[in-house]
Amino acid sequence: MNEPARPLRLRRRVRRRAHRVLRRAALSALRPLRRRGAPPPGDRLRVRVLLQNAHGTGGTIRTVLNLCGHLARDHDVEIVSVLKRSRRPFFALPAEVTVTYADDGLAPQGRAARVLARLPSLLTPADEASFRHMSLWTDVCLLRRAIWRAAPPDVLIGTRPSLNLLAAELAPAGVATIGQDHMHLGAYRPALRRQIVRAYRRLTVVTTLTEADRAEYQAALAGSAVRVVRIPNAAPALPERPSRREHKVVVAAGRLVHAKGFDLLLRAFAPIAAEHPDWTLRVFGGGPRRDRLRALIDDLGLGGRAELRPRTRDLHAEMERASVYALSSRREGMPMVVIEAMGMGLAVVAFDCPTGPAEMIAHGRDGLLAPAEEVDALTEALRAVIADPGLRDRLGEAALRSARAHHLDRIGPRWSRLIRDLAPAVPSPEQAGGAGRAAGQSVSRPRT
Repeated sequence: MNEPARPLRLRRRVRRRAHRVLRRAALSALRPLRRRGAPPPGDRLRVRVLLQNAHGTGGTIRTVLNLCGHLARDHDVEIVSVLKRSRRPFFALPAEVTVTYADDGLAPQGRAARVLARLPSLLTPADEASFRHMSLWTDVCLLRRAIWRAAPPDVLIGTRPSLNLLAAELAPAGVATIGQDHMHLGAYRPALRRQIVRAYRRLTVVTTLTEADRAEYQAALAGSAVRVVRIPNAAPALPERPSRREHKVVVAAGRLVHAKGFDLLLRAFAPIAAEHPDWTLRVFGGGPRRDRLRALIDDLGLGGRAELRPRTRDLHAEMERASVYALSSRREGMPMVVIEAMGMGLAVVAFDCPTGPAEMIAHGRDGLLAPAEEVDALTEALRAVIADPGLRDRLGEAALRSARAHHLDRIGPRWSRLIRDLAPAVPSPEQAGGAGRAAGQSVSRPRT
C-alpha cells in the first residue's frame, strides 16, 4: 500500500464515524418535533416524490419523471427536487405534475443560508454518493419544504438511500412511506448498508427493481412490518421506428464513472477494431473519467475507432443509427438504458453484473450475457453479433418483443395499485367518478 495514503484513509474513516454520531444525535433531536399527518380531504391521493435533482440526467431521474407523469392521471403528484442548480431540465418535466425545489441555488440567498451552505449536511449519510452535494442549508430546506410542510401528502416516496432514510426517520406520523431502491442493497458501502437495514424497517414499503434484490431486502428486513415489493422500471415512450441494424456502430451510454466499466468495454472492443475495421464504438456520457478514458483510447490505438461523445438529449436517435448496444457495468440496479436499447431493436451484449441484466436478457434469445468483468468474454460476445448479421437480427427482433413487458401501460398500473392500497380510505378514481380531474386539482406548473 502507498504509505501516504494510510493517514488520508484514516482521517476519512474518522470523519465518517464522527459524522455518523452527529447524524444520530440530529435525528434523535428532530424525531420528537414530527407532527401527525392530517392531509386535507379530497378525492385524489396526494403523492409527494423526493428526487435529488429533477433537472439532472441519468436513468433514475428519467424513470421517476416517467412514472410521475403516469401517476398524475389519477393522483395529485408533486416532485420535490432537493437541488436546483440549472435553469433548464435535461429531460422534459411531466405536464400534470407540480415541481418544487427545496434548495434553489439560483435564487437569491440570505446571510443565514450562505453560512449554513458552507457546513456539511447532518441528514445525508457521509457514505452516500450525494453527500458532497448537500449542506446544512439543504437539510433545513428539505425539512421545511418537503417533510414538515403544513399539508402533508398521503404517500411520500424517496428515490435514493439518503431520501429513503429521511422519509423513514422523519416523515409525519400517518403518512405512508415508500423507499425506492434503484441500485441494489449489496452495492452500498457497509456502513450505509447498516443504516439502511436499521431505518428501512420504519418504511411502509420498499420497492426493488429485480427479484434478486427483493429477496435480499426481504431477508435483511425479516421480522419488520415493511412490505418489500418488486416493480421493474418502465421504459419511456420510444420512437415508432426502431433501428434497422444497418449501421456498423456499437453504442453505449452512461456516466463516465468506474461503476459503468467503460474502460472494460474499450479493452473488449480493441480486438474487434482490428478484425472489423469498418465498425465504430460510440460512448455517450459525461463524468470524471473522461480524461482517463481518452488516454486509454490512445493507449489501445483506438483513435477514430472508439469515440467519446457528450451526453445527448436524444439517445434514441443515436440508437437508431446503431446495431449493437453494449453494457459493461461492474454493478447496476436495473439499467433503464438496456430496456430502451431492446425497445429500439438493438442486439444487446451485457456483462451479467449484479443486478439486473440477467433478469432483463434471456441469453441467446434476446441478447447475449458475458460473465461480469471478464473482458475476453465480452469480446467474444461482441464478435458474435458483429460477425453474424443473422444473429444480430434475431436478437434485435426478439428484444423488441421482450421490451413490451416494460411498457408504461403495464408497469404504471402496478404502482397505482400499490399506492391505492396504502390509503384505502381515499376513494379510487373510478369511485370518485373522476371528480378530482374534472375539478382540475392537478396543476402542471414548476414552482420555486
